Amino acid sequence: MNPEATAAQEAAAARRNAEAARTGDVADVLLRLRVNGRALSVAVRPTATLLSVLRDALQLTGTKCGCGEGDCGACTVLLDGEPVNSCLLLAAEAQDAEITTIEGLSRNGALHPIQQAFVETGSIQCGFCSPGMILAAKALLDRNPDPSEEEIKNALAGNLCRCTGYVRIIEAVRRVAHPELPRRVEEGESDDAFSVVGKSHPKKDAPDKATGRATYTGDIRLPGMLRGKLLGSPHPHARVLSVDTSAAEALPGVHAVITAKDVPATTYGVSPARYDEQILASDRVRHVGDAIAAVAAVDDETAERALELIHVEYEILPGVFGIEEAMAEGAPLLHDQYPGNINTEIHHDFGDVEAAFAEADLVREDVFRGQRAMQMPLEPHVSLARADADGRITIWTANQAPHYVQHQLSRVLEIPMGRIRVVKPAMGGGFGGKAEATRLDFCSVILAKKTGRPVLMEFSRRETFLHGRGRHAQVIRLKTAARKDGTLLAVHAEILLDGGAYTSFGIITAYYSGVMLTTPYRLPNFRFDGKRVCTNLPACGAMRGNGTPQPRFAFESQLDLIAADLGIDPIELRRRNALRPNDVTANDFKITSCEFAPCLDLVEARSGWKEKRGKLPFGKGIGISCGCFISGAGYPIYRSSFPHSSAIVRLSEDGSSATVFAGAPDIGQGSDTVLCQMAAEELGLKYEDVSIVSSDSAVTPTDLGAYASRITYFAGNAVHDAAANARRAVAEVVAEEWAVPADALVFRDGAFHAPDGGRRMAIQEAAALAFGRRGPVVGKGEYSPPPLGGKFKGAAIGTSPAYSFCAQVAEVEVDTETGTVRVTDFYDAHDCGTVINPMTLHGQVEGSLVMGMGESLWEEVVQKDGRIVNPNMHDYLIPTAPDAPRIHSFVVKSYDPGGPFGAKEVGEGASLPVMGAVANAVANAIGVRITELPITPEKVLRALGKVPPNAEGPGTAVCRL
Repeated sequence: MNPEATAAQEAAAARRNAEAARTGDVADVLLRLRVNGRALSVAVRPTATLLSVLRDALQLTGTKCGCGEGDCGACTVLLDGEPVNSCLLLAAEAQDAEITTIEGLSRNGALHPIQQAFVETGSIQCGFCSPGMILAAKALLDRNPDPSEEEIKNALAGNLCRCTGYVRIIEAVRRVAHPELPRRVEEGESDDAFSVVGKSHPKKDAPDKATGRATYTGDIRLPGMLRGKLLGSPHPHARVLSVDTSAAEALPGVHAVITAKDVPATTYGVSPARYDEQILASDRVRHVGDAIAAVAAVDDETAERALELIHVEYEILPGVFGIEEAMAEGAPLLHDQYPGNINTEIHHDFGDVEAAFAEADLVREDVFRGQRAMQMPLEPHVSLARADADGRITIWTANQAPHYVQHQLSRVLEIPMGRIRVVKPAMGGGFGGKAEATRLDFCSVILAKKTGRPVLMEFSRRETFLHGRGRHAQVIRLKTAARKDGTLLAVHAEILLDGGAYTSFGIITAYYSGVMLTTPYRLPNFRFDGKRVCTNLPACGAMRGNGTPQPRFAFESQLDLIAADLGIDPIELRRRNALRPNDVTANDFKITSCEFAPCLDLVEARSGWKEKRGKLPFGKGIGISCGCFISGAGYPIYRSSFPHSSAIVRLSEDGSSATVFAGAPDIGQGSDTVLCQMAAEELGLKYEDVSIVSSDSAVTPTDLGAYASRITYFAGNAVHDAAANARRAVAEVVAEEWAVPADALVFRDGAFHAPDGGRRMAIQEAAALAFGRRGPVVGKGEYSPPPLGGKFKGAAIGTSPAYSFCAQVAEVEVDTETGTVRVTDFYDAHDCGTVINPMTLHGQVEGSLVMGMGESLWEEVVQKDGRIVNPNMHDYLIPTAPDAPRIHSFVVKSYDPGGPFGAKEVGEGASLPVMGAVANAVANAIGVRITELPITPEKVLRALGKVPPNAEGPGTAVCRL
């Protein structure tokens, strides 16, 4: 320990304590501890947590805060070798302890074996959970060098991960215990055709995420930075009569307080047809948490105290908290522009539905329900804004669509887009919940301009629930006609969606809920009537699959019922109706590549379907479900002349490396990695020789964002184009040097070859020659899809240049005494075109399956009279490591002619069938079908007649098989 440093700390603490005695404040204490092998002393408040000391006082930001309540494990550190939640531990309790954070594991630049294993196995996606997970795994291995799989799962049970599905994390721990284990050969690994594409390369950002070096928005510390907080309404519906901020403004340490009078009145949202949100509510609040004011102060504690001093006078208004209630005659109206609280209404009719019903041998009509759910990324929403002296704005934001943040800030605040720099640092997941501009973005900018200092604003975990943007609750009525041979003739879908207080992505979600039912099966006649309804609850938005998983659950459940009615095997029924290449759906989706039927064949064989279906004991079941999803939306959210994706590729002066500049945001799915692979393949470089700069509007060209599974296809095409143009620029110089036509050159094995075959020049030498003669070697690329869809209202929604297809089988065990459902195995067969990186692809599938399993069995946002009763990670249950099933992920050989190297999407498509597969497996296990999500133990017991219908708690609709 440095005596001079200790003396300085003690002197500083003494000065603060003298001031505290004068003001009546709480005195600091001097904390002595060893952190990562170094003796340190720091003066802290008695109430300070170890987490806050590590992050704020010691700048060890590898330790994360995902919940602040000890539930997520992102804040895990080792205290004298044992894992602890640093968000719950008072710093004073760590006096004289040895603390190890993620920054202390690697030595001399070399990763610790557990860090290396996480990188090599693909165990890191968004990376927000990784530091805590790695430390918990290290503690396990230190006390038990050879743990069983069950022991690994139990040791990691307190560390949540929303991205990976835990499969690879468990494998990483096993590999450290058994380094002799051979490397996993990923399904889809290719040794031919390409040199970089088709190979499993570790993610570009994995080492930084494994060591705590990756910087997330909430990790950034700027000189003079203030902390901002929002004041939310305690009432679900009320008129705002007055707001008095005088006491808050007088509080020492408060630099600014703003209300509706201090911000533009311009409304914002996602779709220009429904801009209906205000930055701060001016006259009325429409849900608990609706923001009324914002403050900027020297620290979080002062900002929280300031919020308590703001006095708001309300007139309480009656509210509506369910679809039927909101649509009832005379119900309170949320918005004058939405009569009857109908935010969006859709009516599509293709073919002759009534004639098909008349000629059918079987017509089934069933009703299903899907619940409100939350994305629950480990990193909550966060924004940091700085206003420069010349009026330029820089905002760092955890957002999936930074271009849309820039667009909305420009539009609402009336600042030219060119004077707004938007940067997306490392990001802790999104799943659709961070795909739009938020009040944090607007208020951080406004407060930064008002104070002249940077302002950081973060949601607490509770506030993420009050912000909302999760999955819509849905009521789905399906009427389906079929011939006795199983041929589907027509579907009429009537879908009601609970949209909450504002539109958000709601128009798009409402359309997607119905229009995607025309895939992956041939449906010649289709009718869709949909309504999205406003309620006094937080707004729903886009969540993985954006409106489609719940209707898919309903339709796949009904298909099993139809199969049973007709005496046809469920997989065979699906096979007879499968879409084929070059089909056009009733609503004018043009199918290009399509290997759906082979997906069915593959999953049937690999799951042992024929050996298990109908032969398992009571309580064990197997179920099939299928899906199809877009590889990027055919149209942008707002009309513009911008390319949907654009990129720049620049070769270094000596030709030894290349840098990709792309606006496409990597939010954990690995898009930076696959874009580098594509550029390396096109340029003939090694994967290690290509780096990427992404999502910084000052240096990267426009990309519309990470949503609708678009980046591999859209940004991939742009990068492919840019790399090809860079190589073409080099070829021109080589041709000039050899005095041959440029188009006569042959490029293979990373080198240019003369047409006579006698001369060869490696890309590195050629690029250096090109730079010497013509200056920087740069290629530009862009991509926008071709015109798609019909001419009817809403025809653009669901259109895409390519569609992925998958078939899934789930196996479950149902405890008929407790009602508990356990998923033991998932099988997924996917048509995703050319696999760019098998390791990241299967990681996406595994994460989708486990996330969908959580929604199938546990996850639900519960509200009472407009107040959410489970807004935390303790009561809102997401899957943990012990819940992880065995996952068997397969790919079928496929190639899409429009995709980069033939690739298509996988990230959202794998999430669509999960609910249906679980529901069908449960029905197969117990002989009773549950038609409401989630399939909780209570619903299972009620379906089995073991809980009386009048028992307290939510009911469930069932049908006997």
